Amino acid sequence: MILSVYGYGHPVLKKVAEPIDKDYPELETLLENMWETMYNASGIGLAAPQIGKPIRIFLVDSIQIEDEEEKPDFKGIKKVFINAQIVDENGKEESMEEGCLSIPDVRGEVSRPPIVRIKYQDENFNEFDEIYSGMNARIIQHEYDHIEGVLFTEKLKPLKRTLIKRKLEKIKKGQVQADYRMKFVGKRR
Repeated sequence: MILSVYGYGHPVLKKVAEPIDKDYPELETLLENMWETMYNASGIGLAAPQIGKPIRIFLVDSIQIEDEEEKPDFKGIKKVFINAQIVDENGKEESMEEGCLSIPDVRGEVSRPPIVRIKYQDENFNEFDEIYSGMNARIIQHEYDHIEGVLFTEKLKPLKRTLIKRKLEKIKKGQVQADYRMKFVGKRR
């Protein structure tokens, strides 16, 4: 089932998400709905807070952008990250344009380290401790920020934040068009 993506300004997007355990109700259905919602919105990542759930889950599918990457050795991933914790970030920060399904029509340059080490559990609660680099690291860091209550707009340079302030206020009020269902503070849609 395709769920609504919660828009900028919704309080759930600013909460630090809670861990879950194997007994989380209907986890398999939730994950299926998250994948379907992400693909419906043409996303490459989606975090549970973006669908109104303040829990530590996010999905990444960078396989769909393998052809778009200029690096011939880029290998995408398709994974579920549950109860993730970033252990380390390394390398000289690189700047790249990012966007977010919760903040349609807003993009901006975000600096992030190119290497990330992350501990997490998959959908079967198997534990992993892995290192990712390049675009995979960036997507993981972006989605991880969501479960920490951080939006990419907070990482923009002050001038850019000032320039997008009006757009963000409009999104908060639901005055934005997206090609997917969205939910806004105090507004049904």
